[in-house]
Amino acid sequence: MNLRDLVYGLYARRVEARLDHAQVPKHIGVILDGNRRWAKASGGTAAEGHQAGADKIKELLGWCSETDVEVVTLWMLSTDNFDRPESELIPLLGIIENTVRDLVADGRWRVHHVGTLDLLPAHTQTVLKEAEQATIGVDGILVNVAVGYGGRQEIADAVRSLLLDHSSKGTSFEDLAEIVSTDLISEHLYTRGQPDPDLVIRTSGEQRLSGFMLWQSAHSEYYFCEVFWPAFRRVDFLRALRDYAARHRRYGG
Repeated sequence: MNLRDLVYGLYARRVEARLDHAQVPKHIGVILDGNRRWAKASGGTAAEGHQAGADKIKELLGWCSETDVEVVTLWMLSTDNFDRPESELIPLLGIIENTVRDLVADGRWRVHHVGTLDLLPAHTQTVLKEAEQATIGVDGILVNVAVGYGGRQEIADAVRSLLLDHSSKGTSFEDLAEIVSTDLISEHLYTRGQPDPDLVIRTSGEQRLSGFMLWQSAHSEYYFCEVFWPAFRRVDFLRALRDYAARHRRYGG
């Protein structure tokens, strides 16, 4: 361990000692941004950056376990990412599949996919479905893996699911128009039954949501971190929690 690591370790312990666990967010959403820029700055390839980012995930989940977080949503692949060249996209999907398998093998996490399965290759769909089934009884952090995810797409899928559900019950459009509500739409989201994220963290210095959990994040707090995702440290995570705990959430009141 070098001097810099020692200093950061001491600082992290100081931040954690002052952290009020009663104020820790129960659901954290994380936009894992900056893998490619981290790789470029390190002289590596995009695939190496994505792998370094994947390796960071289990560290993050360990930190969340230590601080009583209950749900973590990881945005690993957006619908917009499908526009990337196949030379990058195919290795990235392979890294995501291996990461999901590793989460299952760890045995501590309950894995749930959020996103549009139909956009993904058949083998990726299979990995995600098998991960959910294999971890359904795990009593640990619920890990939402957002793969093939887009916020607008989620809302469109929720409305489509709602319409199909009530059509199968014989509900007329007039009757449906009378009962449709935000709660009813929420019941058809990818995250139905889950609490909305209290805190959304985005790495790499970008200060936008890019469509992440548009419906669920209406009252979320945001924390934008300058470091690229593969370089995200425990002290950065603790700073985000400290910043969150210091805010006064009024929910429009």
